[in-house]
Amino acid sequence: MNGRPLRVLHVETGRRLYGGALQVRYLMDGLARRGIESILVCPPGADVASAAAMPGIRVVHVSMRGEADLAFSVRLFGVLRRERPDIVHVHSRRGADMLSAPAARMAGVPAVLSRRVDNAGPDLLTRARCRLYGRVITISEAIRQVLLNASVPAGHIRCVLSAVDTALYRPGGDRGWLRREFGLPERGPVLAVVAQLIRRKGHRDLLAVLPRLLEAHPDLRVLFLGRGPEEAVLRDQVRRNGLGEVVCFAGFRDDLPRILPALDLVIHPACGEGLGVSLLQAAACGIPLVGTRVGGIPEVIRDGETGLLVPPADVNALTRAVSAILEDPALGLRLGRGGREWVEQVFSIDSMVEGNLRVYAELLDGK
Repeated sequence: MNGRPLRVLHVETGRRLYGGALQVRYLMDGLARRGIESILVCPPGADVASAAAMPGIRVVHVSMRGEADLAFSVRLFGVLRRERPDIVHVHSRRGADMLSAPAARMAGVPAVLSRRVDNAGPDLLTRARCRLYGRVITISEAIRQVLLNASVPAGHIRCVLSAVDTALYRPGGDRGWLRREFGLPERGPVLAVVAQLIRRKGHRDLLAVLPRLLEAHPDLRVLFLGRGPEEAVLRDQVRRNGLGEVVCFAGFRDDLPRILPALDLVIHPACGEGLGVSLLQAAACGIPLVGTRVGGIPEVIRDGETGLLVPPADVNALTRAVSAILEDPALGLRLGRGGREWVEQVFSIDSMVEGNLRVYAELLDGK
């Protein structure tokens, strides 16, 4: 490295600052504090670029026109030749995983891939993707197991848990502000789902149980915090079930640290999830959680300690779990305190940054 600091080139092709891109930001900030240079490759207009405003982080905009944009590899190769990083860290799927590896190989730069989803797809394709990289980092033990089940060698996989900023996400919300901001009644519990509006996040299942919950809690309100292609379908389901006064489609918000601690409960009824950054954020705010026993969710929601777990797509179990917390405030407080303690103990930013650095060191030693 000729005496200069370690230089890491990150590839993140997501346009919104959802969970994965937020982890990239945390990682680059942590690396910068350790004197390590980061170069962020992202599309023009990506939210993560404006979030990467720390000394030691530079942004290079590279367009990517879909998952089959083979020219992206050529453009990325040009960036690699110019920037001469020591490590390439690819954080996205969306085709970036398949397109970035050839560019790194042609440039002779070791490459690592972060895997954030628990839906592996065909085993042969999963193994082929993983072989393109010197190491694959999974953000949960559940995803690691998915790769092992697809016959990816254990020595090729490292688990580095995602992180949450517990200084930013913390208890102590203003519930009066929350109700004014979203036009909610002065009384009644406020629940939220913090996730993209896509089928696997399970919004439909929550809508199916709302009529039952409203029988005991007529003033209950629900925020859907996120956007996505499922929005029109969900709005139609809300309209058909007469839930227009109950459900608020709040869109993508950049003030979650203010919103989350003012909630009564966060629900994540997904049928698949790598880990769930929004769950980490809510737990850090001391909010009780209800989620499904799938993917990496049980690594955040410890049943009976930080929240309650239910089987996916089980509306009866979901109704019972939500009702249990709404009807027992002491239970909600205990679960919320447990969640805060758990994320402080296990999901710190420093632990995540150091874990990634250990993987970089392995690759560089192997090189």
